[in-house]
Amino acid sequence: MEFIEQVLNGLGQGSIFALVALGYSMVYGIVQLINFAHGDIIMVGGYTAFVTFITFGMPLWLAITISVLACAAAGLIIERVAYHRLIVHNAARISLLITALGVSIFLQNLFMLIFGAEPKHIPTLFPMETIKLGNTELSSNTILNIGVSVIMMIGLQLLVNKTKIGKAMQASSEDAGAAKLMGINTNKVVAFTFMVGSALAAVGAILYCNTYSQIKPSMGNFLGLKAFVAAVLGGIGSIPGAMLGGYIIGIADSLTKAYVSSTLNDAVVFGILILMLSVKPSGLMGDDRREKV
Repeated sequence: MEFIEQVLNGLGQGSIFALVALGYSMVYGIVQLINFAHGDIIMVGGYTAFVTFITFGMPLWLAITISVLACAAAGLIIERVAYHRLIVHNAARISLLITALGVSIFLQNLFMLIFGAEPKHIPTLFPMETIKLGNTELSSNTILNIGVSVIMMIGLQLLVNKTKIGKAMQASSEDAGAAKLMGINTNKVVAFTFMVGSALAAVGAILYCNTYSQIKPSMGNFLGLKAFVAAVLGGIGSIPGAMLGGYIIGIADSLTKAYVSSTLNDAVVFGILILMLSVKPSGLMGDDRREKV
């Protein structure tokens, strides 16, 4: 029963990774950019929730709404200010990568300057209860994390497959040049993708704050890095793959802490990444695209 509990706890933790991994996959699918600043959007969402809910005492629903909107706006601003001209002028991918790292460092130092380097405590946002399923005890936070992540994935799938902007996203991902010839404004598609990915990161930030009750300027470092591993593992560019990768990384992390060592969980996670890249570089659900040169 302890094993089942650890697996379920891993799914709860992996749900947060999955929500962040969705943002990595969406952006990469459209512009082939690894947005390493995406992890810091989680930090923006966490501090926005802290200021609105704790400092100003706003209702929880309003604090969550403002946090999602703030992250979506931050994603749009980052895309317009840092990446837009590079994307339009087809800059080298190394330039985009360096810019992403620069944006990440800027955001961390900005929030460190505003809020200080010390962690901030956030009380539990949602009432936490222990739920018994037979002989298995499960935290309500775990069920909340899993449920929200599944709902977000289904909503994103419907957005991509059933809406006009979703079809434009698919077309831009498949062939941006051909999409432009068909009258699709790829610049708006890219901006929208950054906004949606950042909004999902905000949801992940809320779940993270509710689960761990702590925020700090560097919180996006390892959380974002593990989410990136999840995206690559599942097949970067694939929405279901990002979710699957997040769950696998969460379970591996939880089981390693419980049965091996709490100091080796990161090594196991990145070991899984190395193994996957060696066996199937496109990921579990990624497309094996080949380019003619």
